[in-house]
Amino acid sequence: MSLRTLIVDDEALARSRLRTLLRDCSAPAAEVVAEAAQGAEAQAQLASMKLDVVLLDVHMPGIDGIEVARALRERADAPAVVFVTAHAAHAVTAFELDAVDYLTKPVRAERLQQALQKAERYLKERASDKVAQESVLIQDRGRAERVPLAEIVYLKSEYKYLTVRTAARSHILDGSLNDFEERYPQRFLRVHRNALVARSAIRALERYDDGEDAEGWALRLSTVPELVAVSRRQLAAVREVIKDAR
Repeated sequence: MSLRTLIVDDEALARSRLRTLLRDCSAPAAEVVAEAAQGAEAQAQLASMKLDVVLLDVHMPGIDGIEVARALRERADAPAVVFVTAHAAHAVTAFELDAVDYLTKPVRAERLQQALQKAERYLKERASDKVAQESVLIQDRGRAERVPLAEIVYLKSEYKYLTVRTAARSHILDGSLNDFEERYPQRFLRVHRNALVARSAIRALERYDDGEDAEGWALRLSTVPELVAVSRRQLAAVREVIKDAR
């Protein structure tokens, strides 16, 4: 797969040379999908399309490359930044802005290929980190499995373990409800001292009249048949969430 690349340089000849060099890059390959001659134009391109790599000059009229990179740093989905410049003086600043490489002109083909390799590695590592952050690692009888957070319907604390319930099955996890509540407050809601439910799974609040729970209320959730009890202490918060969802 080719890396979708934006070339940003105020010199047309410099952009042309990079295009030529990129044609010979194959591991990984790069596809030039856009060019920009100034920082403001680059920002517009970056906002309007999905890119993997930006080859970025430093000195340009108006918004310079440093400003463009600084703005990109605030984006979780930002492309990998490779500075390409005639001046070595900004290398420290570039790496402080999380650039994956810093090339000085005239750019050599082998150095450009190395920069693309660094960019590809950076993008893969970031994607892997994102998967890890959005899933739970379950260890079960010597087998490891990642369960996406989006598939979790509820979590219950039982003894020293958590029951992690998905539509398909229940998993056992060594952890605490407090950790999940603190890390993912927008995803999970505390409904009982021993239970969190996925906010997106809440369907209805019902009377709980099976004679086993004196607290009287429970949540009906999507994709699972069982109800999850709601404590008196959490009842108002649960009702507020249901009200806001309507």
